[in-house]
Formats: sequence, C-alpha cells, structure tokens
Amino acid sequence: MPVSSSRVRRFARTAPLVLVPLAAVLLAGCAAGAASTGGEGGDAATDAAASGYPLTIDNCGTEVTLQSAPERIVAIKSSTAELLLALGLEDRIVGTAFSDGPVPDEYAAAASGIDVLSDKVPSQEVTLAAEPDLVFAGWESNLTAEGAGDRATLQQLGVATYVAPAACKEAGYMPDPLSFDGVFADFEQAGAVFGAPDAAADLVADQRAALDAIEPSDDDLRALWYSSGDDIPYVGAGIGAPQMIMDAAGLTNVAADVHDSWTSMGWEAIVAANPDVIVLVDAPWNTAASKIAKLEANAATAALPAVQQRKYLVVDFPSTEAGVRNVGAVASLVEQLGELGY
Repeated sequence: MPVSSSRVRRFARTAPLVLVPLAAVLLAGCAAGAASTGGEGGDAATDAAASGYPLTIDNCGTEVTLQSAPERIVAIKSSTAELLLALGLEDRIVGTAFSDGPVPDEYAAAASGIDVLSDKVPSQEVTLAAEPDLVFAGWESNLTAEGAGDRATLQQLGVATYVAPAACKEAGYMPDPLSFDGVFADFEQAGAVFGAPDAAADLVADQRAALDAIEPSDDDLRALWYSSGDDIPYVGAGIGAPQMIMDAAGLTNVAADVHDSWTSMGWEAIVAANPDVIVLVDAPWNTAASKIAKLEANAATAALPAVQQRKYLVVDFPSTEAGVRNVGAVASLVEQLGELGY
C-alpha cells in the first residue's frame, strides 16, 4: 500500500523523535534482544523491545512512530473514547470531544472525571490546550485545519495522531467490507498503540464469545437501515457497519448492492424495496421517534406494511460506527425481532 510522508513525533516531555522505518524498528528489536546480556544498558534496550516500542504503523496512509505508550490522549468521537475506556485507559484521557451521546452504563463511572473539551470537533487551540501527546480521532475529517488540526501540523507541534482504522477512506485502507474480524483486529492494534495489548486481547475474547452466542434470525427478513435525512433518507449501504451488523443479526439489507458504507435512497426506492422491518438510528439530533413520525406522515411510506405494523428496530448512533458497541447492537436487534414476534 502507498505510504504518505512521515507524520511521526516524540512525546512533548521527552527527547525529540527520530523517524524509524518499520524494518529498522524490527532490527532494533532484534538488536535489543542481542544486547540483553550487556549489563544495564542492554537491560533497558530489552525492556523497550519487550514493551512493543518503538512502534511504527501505517495509519490511513500516514506513517506513525511511537517511542512509548501515549500518556495524555484527546479522544474525538464516542467510538474512540469508549474503546479507550474498554481498555481501562481512562487515566490517560485528558479530554473528549464530539460525543454521540452518553457512554454506556458500564463505563459511566470511569468517564465521570474526564474533561469534555467540546460538543463538536474541538479547534486546534482547544485541543492543544489539553496538552495531549496523541489525538485519537474517530474520523479522518476530525484532523483538519478547521478542526483539531491537520496531522502534519500537529506532528510539527509535537502531537501524534491516530485515526480509527475502520474510518480510513483512501483506497487500500477503507474496509471493504467492514467485518467483525476487522473490528477486532483494530482493537488489537489499539492495544499495541496505547500499550494495553493484554486488555485488548481480553476485550476481543469477550466480544467474540458474545458474538458467537448470538443466534441470528432465520426468518429471511429484508431490512432498511434508516440513519438520517428527511427529504432524502440516508441509509446503511453494503460495506459498512450497518451491513456488518445486519448480516450478523440475520437481516438482508435492501441497500446491500450499493458499494459504500452509507448512501442516499429516495422514498420511492424505499417503497419499491418494501422492507419487512426498518432499523432506526436513534441520535440526540435525529431521534428514532422523529423518523417514525416522518415515515407515518409520508403518504407513500405510511402505506408500507412495516410502517403500518410498526415493525421498527432501534439502535443508538454510537452503535452504527465500528467500535465496542457493535456486538451489543447485533444482540439488541435479535432481541427486538423476538419482541416483534419473529
């Protein structure tokens, strides 16, 4: 895969970072092992290699090298903050921003003391005021000059950046399609990046077990994933989190033939698709209730059997992006199908 120019940095409280190509990192690790018999200096080198650092990764086409685990992290989007909480790293989060809603109850206590920097994408000024050594972004678009700062500029200012890999958009980096294996691999990479590989392994094991325990629907139901939009609905398409979640729940996506994560779909096309059930994304700014009202007020969609019979399933917005809530979303959809009589 092509790699863009280096976007690497050393943490602000230590010596400047020297860019280390991946091959050099691997050689350094071997050299450190060989030096382990060489007294105190050899022991220090061995300890560094055993910790997994220096670590070089290709993140959405940007090469990132870390000499040690980040200690001061700004997390943008719920998906990134909740992954850090699931890894037990709440003490390293110096601020969150652009939350998609409250954290799950299981993380509420851990998150209670963390500063909220902004309800939207924080400005570069606000981001830097938190004195992070790394910004963990849920979307690539969070890291722009108009947002928290572009990756090159932040690197020059001594701040590393890491984008959730499932959110990469460039060819060769965008998941195609997104899968649970891919999501779990991203958890493991995050464990390596943030110095919590054991916690990541435990998280993956727990989530795999929970996913394996779900019995998907066998009713051969066709589903519309209604994410947002009024005049033109925005729906889950064929290669993103909605498709992954619906597949695992045993639902057939009516927009599965669209090669994208989400897509627009006109009301006429929705009526023609005639889904058996409708998955409604519940977000504070665009609630499931408002979508139901829209469906029932529109003369065309009001005639759909799924609308007349209120065959609605609801997922919260943070569950719709790759993250720790995806498995729970599958379980919830299957449970709701049962409540509807399937």
